[in-house]
Amino acid sequence: GKLKSGGWIVASETCAFDLVEAEYVRDVKPGEMLIFADGFNEPESIQLFEGEEYRPCAFEYIYFARPDSVIDGKSVYKTRENMGKALASNDIGLDIKADMVVPVPDSGVPAALGYAQASGIPFELGIIRNHYVGRTFIEPTQEMRNLKVKMKLNPMKALIQGKSLVVIDDSIVRGTTSKRIVQMLKEAGAKEVHFRVASPMIQHPCYYGIDTPKKDELINATMTKDEVQEYIGADSLEYLTIDNLKDSLGRDRNYSLVSFDGDYFIV
Repeated sequence: GKLKSGGWIVASETCAFDLVEAEYVRDVKPGEMLIFADGFNEPESIQLFEGEEYRPCAFEYIYFARPDSVIDGKSVYKTRENMGKALASNDIGLDIKADMVVPVPDSGVPAALGYAQASGIPFELGIIRNHYVGRTFIEPTQEMRNLKVKMKLNPMKALIQGKSLVVIDDSIVRGTTSKRIVQMLKEAGAKEVHFRVASPMIQHPCYYGIDTPKKDELINATMTKDEVQEYIGADSLEYLTIDNLKDSLGRDRNYSLVSFDGDYFIV
């Protein structure tokens, strides 16, 4: 990115540029090294390694990246919103009579807004998040994951009591968080919980970024969709399809979908 003063700034996400009022210029290419000889001249670009194919990680758009970032020219927020719209389109004909669309905060919010826009069902913040608790799926033990879910999320009883909910989350990894969320919502008085996942079924571990579980710890790799639905206690369960995901991302390039299709694309 370029600073107003004429200097340069490099960050892992474009949202950092907004804080210092820098202008996004471009992404650093895979295998590329940029050399900034001084603070104002154009950096020297050296391509140290040539990749066979550039395949950005789809999970950045689903979960890891901040929604106010832009990756490869695509808005993370709008991409997640598109995923929610696709989920709503898939539900046409399923006769889901819901009173409200409730996101699992924070990463489920854009997809829930997209679902609400496409379905006409009102969007409500039926779950409140404690922002001082971090991500749950990377905790080492089941006990710690259960505790963090309880500390992190709290249902709005006065809002959801006696209501039928469409609950939108970004993904299901182990199923711990989803099971606890459904349980909390029903204990708070929700009549029905229709769980919708704004990504395909995660059936393969990824070795290229943040550590994700072994295959036998991934609930979608060891259970069918119906079994997962029964395990988490939802009244219905649907996932984004891989084709939905490709459409939401745009088909202008191939993305790494390794968590969903198991294509590690390295010989």
